[in-house]
Amino acid sequence: MATLRRLLTADAGADRVVPPSGFTVRLTLFSAAAMAFLAVFALALSLAAGRLADSWSEALARSSTVRISAPAGQMAEQTAAAIRVLETTPGIVSARALTAEEQQALLEPWFGPDLPVADLPVPQLIDVTETADGYDSAGLRLRLSAEVPGAVLDDHTRWRRPLVAAASRLRLLGWVSILLIAAATGAMVTLAANAALAANAQVIAVLRLVGATDAYIAGAFVRRFTRRALAGAGAGTLLALLAVLVMPSGAETGGFLTGLRFEGWHWIWPFLVPPLAAGVAFLATQMAARRVLEDLA
Repeated sequence: MATLRRLLTADAGADRVVPPSGFTVRLTLFSAAAMAFLAVFALALSLAAGRLADSWSEALARSSTVRISAPAGQMAEQTAAAIRVLETTPGIVSARALTAEEQQALLEPWFGPDLPVADLPVPQLIDVTETADGYDSAGLRLRLSAEVPGAVLDDHTRWRRPLVAAASRLRLLGWVSILLIAAATGAMVTLAANAALAANAQVIAVLRLVGATDAYIAGAFVRRFTRRALAGAGAGTLLALLAVLVMPSGAETGGFLTGLRFEGWHWIWPFLVPPLAAGVAFLATQMAARRVLEDLA
């Protein structure tokens, strides 16, 4: 609390030790703003990837498909037999054969709207909805192979696992990016603080002669650079939030990139970026000031 109070309380005498303008000021403000801007988008990427992983897992976990390939004269009979098997299988809520219109809608993105489904040997698809506990896929495959030779069960496992794994890794990449951004912010602030301290070596020597302690001198630099980082990160966060707000909603297109936005309580996360940037600047400037003052002793 005492450290926070010193940061928030202005000290005109100490603040005159730090140059109010120059390239170190611009470097600190720009780097903090740029890194905060990137951090907000990294947060949005990580949270969107998490939502995508949950959505894919939930959408595919409780659904399966049975594909029936049979001569035209036997298609209806095998479809009915497959539905009877599915309806008597524990763990399955419902089984429904897709209509010709529904199957054409599924094929339309690849073959266009004019595909003559009725004239082609297209397999019959059966949509299966399962319970939360699921069913015995190995046992169901054996029953289908015995009673419906043309039926093939697809429980979506081969689709679900890679998609969920990819989304989870993308979420992890977002958090790793945030850590790298924080490290880059600390490096840039350290560089600016070192330059400012070195440029004011003579002023620091005079202050020591009149009795100023290293803690007093370091506190002046820490306070100034922390405030600059907070201001720059606040501006960068505001710009990033405006950019996120003008992006189209994922609901409009169903795409992943258009879903890079915050939802619900996740809007709290971006507002934590400026204080975190100030914390990084505080630690970086404190270490830089201690090291440089020891060298100038």
